[in-house]
Amino acid sequence: MALDRPRRRLEAPIGAATLLLGFEEPVRITRGGREPDTLVSVYCGPTTTPAVGEHSGRLSGIEVLLAPWAAFTLFGTPQHELANRTVDPDELPHALPGRVGELAAALASLPSWEARFGLLDDVFARWADAGTPCSARVVRAWAELVRTGGAVPVPVLADQVGWSVRQLESRFREQIGLGPKAAGRVLRLQRARRMLAAGRGQAETAAVCGYYDQAHLSGEFKAMTGCTPREFTLARRGPGGVPGGDRMTGEATSLVLTPGSGAHFSKTGRVG
Repeated sequence: MALDRPRRRLEAPIGAATLLLGFEEPVRITRGGREPDTLVSVYCGPTTTPAVGEHSGRLSGIEVLLAPWAAFTLFGTPQHELANRTVDPDELPHALPGRVGELAAALASLPSWEARFGLLDDVFARWADAGTPCSARVVRAWAELVRTGGAVPVPVLADQVGWSVRQLESRFREQIGLGPKAAGRVLRLQRARRMLAAGRGQAETAAVCGYYDQAHLSGEFKAMTGCTPREFTLARRGPGGVPGGDRMTGEATSLVLTPGSGAHFSKTGRVG
């Protein structure tokens, strides 16, 4: 990315962990209640709060979105220790056969994107084979939450995978990073953002996504994005749109912030 000015983007919580393999330029990430982090390569576990990413206008690298359980397999770190945090991936106590920074440098040195993705596929396959096995029940429970847009009740989810609610909550926090209720709320809001971005009304969106009413939707929206549904939708429809696209295809994940704008971080709260 080569722009003629710095860029600030609001990033809403998504049902994925993020690994940014930066090639050279740093990105500055601010999350409510924490000091900003300025990093070239970044790992961010599942979140329930928004973040603002800033860079100089020049940025190069590869962003990998991982199912949270896949991140647990790669790094072996209990994911609840990383929820709502942004860290240098090489500061994680992982047992990978190589440093993430070395992988980023190797990717940067290759002459084509095809070669880069080939190397990334090979390295991730080897790291996954050597990584910490994830529970098949966690994977199954996560897949059901994703399939239903976070709508399945936690007791039902626990019964489906053959665990008690307490067992499910413990394993989810370890391997997903959030409890199943909090993860469901993130996925539910992700679905709501997608519907609003497609032009659906707030009342319809609230009903379809399982919120008690429109006020419930608005409260959850504010807690996890720092802005109201109307503010989010209008900003995405503004002249700037979302240059460079959203982080996930078909999703409404991001806002480009104009000078002087920003999320109301002082008013955001954790979910779950």
